Amino acid sequence: MELNNVKESVRASAEVDVLIVGAGPSGLALAVDLARRGVPALVVEQAETLFPGSRGKGVQPRTREVFDDLGAGDAVREHGGTAPVGMAWADGVRQGTYEMFRRAAPTDAEPYGEPWLLPQWRTQEILLGRLRELGGDVTFSTALTTLAQDAAGVTAELTTGTIRASWLVAADGGRSTVRRALGVGMTGETVDPAPMLVADVRIAPAALDRDNWHIFTGDAGYTTLCPLPGTDDFQLVAQFKEGAPDLAPEAVRALVADRTHLAAQDVTEVRWSSDFRPRAALADRFRAGRVLLMGDAAHIHSPAGGQGLNTSVQDAYNLGWKLGQVLLHGAPEALIDSYEEERRPVAEAMLGLSTRIHQGRQERGRDTQQLGLGYRGGPLSTGRAGLLEAGDRAPDGPAGAHGRLFDLFRGPHFTLLALGTDAALPAVADASVRTYRGPAPEAYGPGLFLVRPDGYIGWAGEDPAGLAAYAEPLGLDLRSAEAARRSD
Repeated sequence: MELNNVKESVRASAEVDVLIVGAGPSGLALAVDLARRGVPALVVEQAETLFPGSRGKGVQPRTREVFDDLGAGDAVREHGGTAPVGMAWADGVRQGTYEMFRRAAPTDAEPYGEPWLLPQWRTQEILLGRLRELGGDVTFSTALTTLAQDAAGVTAELTTGTIRASWLVAADGGRSTVRRALGVGMTGETVDPAPMLVADVRIAPAALDRDNWHIFTGDAGYTTLCPLPGTDDFQLVAQFKEGAPDLAPEAVRALVADRTHLAAQDVTEVRWSSDFRPRAALADRFRAGRVLLMGDAAHIHSPAGGQGLNTSVQDAYNLGWKLGQVLLHGAPEALIDSYEEERRPVAEAMLGLSTRIHQGRQERGRDTQQLGLGYRGGPLSTGRAGLLEAGDRAPDGPAGAHGRLFDLFRGPHFTLLALGTDAALPAVADASVRTYRGPAPEAYGPGLFLVRPDGYIGWAGEDPAGLAAYAEPLGLDLRSAEAARRSD
């Protein structure tokens, strides 16, 4: 079916390839990825609108690469900005500045060198806008009540009716209705017994500058005010060593007056507020039959280090192409098993990292940028060539008349690279694979590299022997055109 007719067709037939429950960052990212592949998907969201707060405001360099590939990079650049330098305060006096994050200059291999600040509500607006450009949308005010599954699909009861889907993806947050309906446990621990308040506030311009990320310490707990790019807002974060946060606007104003040199009236507006207790928890499994968990439904992180939203978006980026290969290209359903096999270890590592940062045992460094994450030794990683091993993130680099390697990768296809080698490149019979031959960029070295749609190297070698056998379970035909004709 045509993608721009998905919503009407779903209502008429009560069938869809993928039902996504939740329109947070991971649900929207998955919907965008499926939409650009032509996979019919329905996104339902219990709330009436998108999430209104700034909560997950840090976009890591690897996630910026993902957003570029999904067609949202320009909007992310337009509405976000670099993290300001931290400013410590004591008794109303500036104590000096310090860096909140590791900063690095862009390189040929890594076009983004530092985190990008973008309030979560804006990230979700951008992804929804991109989804609508591709003909998709979100159905708001629609909750899942029950589900049942069999070998062929899932029957979901929604508050608006019944829907039948080949696959259901839970992107409905840490209190996931889907996860609970499945009976999947969540194993973890409290990272910090002290509750936290987070709010979006506006402050009189004369009262506080927007050039710094302001940090106030005291006996009651630390308090920070971070200007949010592209808005007039600050994100307020406050720790409570005793008592519980009061989310009422007047209480938020009083808290700012009590813990900083600002007066209550300097907080001209409290736009959104919430509270939470930092936890680290991991779902016992990410797949139960034809239901898959991602984002906060699968893992809950401390916000320290800015890992939660980023890990969630990359869950979607890993899952989207696999669903596409199974639904559109005949790949066996066993391919979906690799989602949990690849992503659960990553999520587990991110839980440990964010907990160590929250507890002051590790600084925000290269690990938080997520550029070094990969799937070496995983079920879809075979071989090595040049300087890289299968499972590594495929670096950027010059690509002659094509511009950049990332320009070649952009889109829902695989890319077969022959870099700095005369090794034979098969005349690929599969239209979903693009090929490129050119000099080897410094980050690669010579060899053949099959780059997955999510930007990781799936197969690498010095010659194409074994490439066709590797590709077949992915739903790809990488025999040469001549070999394909002989077998037909």
